Amino acid sequence: MENKEYSEALNLLSGLIKEVRRLDDKLLLVDIDLLESKLHFSLRNLPKAKASLTAARTAANAIYVPPAQQGNIDLQSGILHAEEKDYKTAYSYFFEAFEAFNALEDPRAVFSLKYMLLCKIMVSQADDVASIISSKAGLQYVGPELDAMKAVADAHAKRSLKLFEIALCDFKAQLEEDPIVHRHLSSLYDTLLEQNLCRLIEPFSRVEIAHIAELIELPVDHLEKKLSQMILDKKFAGTLDQGAGCLVIFDDPKTDAIFPATLETISNIGKVVDSLYVRSAKIMA
Repeated sequence: MENKEYSEALNLLSGLIKEVRRLDDKLLLVDIDLLESKLHFSLRNLPKAKASLTAARTAANAIYVPPAQQGNIDLQSGILHAEEKDYKTAYSYFFEAFEAFNALEDPRAVFSLKYMLLCKIMVSQADDVASIISSKAGLQYVGPELDAMKAVADAHAKRSLKLFEIALCDFKAQLEEDPIVHRHLSSLYDTLLEQNLCRLIEPFSRVEIAHIAELIELPVDHLEKKLSQMILDKKFAGTLDQGAGCLVIFDDPKTDAIFPATLETISNIGKVVDSLYVRSAKIMA
């Protein structure tokens, strides 16, 4: 895994799993299934990662599993649920993993706590981050990992892209080099950017793209791509006048109630005609 040769590792595991199943060594089977889940997740194959994790849980239920290994299973469960945007369930698994690792004074406890904070940020509960860090359990792990999440939480609470980018720069090792955190912060950055852009363009009906770029401190070409994507995604009604270098914002189109009503009337007339046809057919018979 360290060499990122995930496919080769899976090929080796497939032969090993058959041998372990033949020996009926369930504890070793839990380790292998868990490793297989991590490899599939690294290859972005979420269905197979979940299937391997389910196999690990099934094997673990039949035997006594050491707390550290149970913590590993809970940590992987949290990661997979977070990938599916089910952050509340992911938080509960990360909490279980944190309790297991914390009791063993395992260094992985800080990562479980870090991912708990990530879940709070992703469900827009950034205000809870400071209270979790200042709790009795959180104070034991104060350091760069938690400082990084606190900086992200502050940026999210203030809806500030600049503070977000400063946090990414100041805590590059803790944020961008952690693949789990980096994946979710990318979507968080996009959300923050969209919220800021909607807030900035709201007072205008026509505005220069360069002016918006200056306000939000982004390159013009990057901003143009983002605005066109937002228009296509119907985040707001507008168009880009690239000849004049302007963004034209339209008023939200009001739905005319006459069209749905007309369609409903036509549908009802169709049903009446069908009913009359059936009756006339019976009379003729």
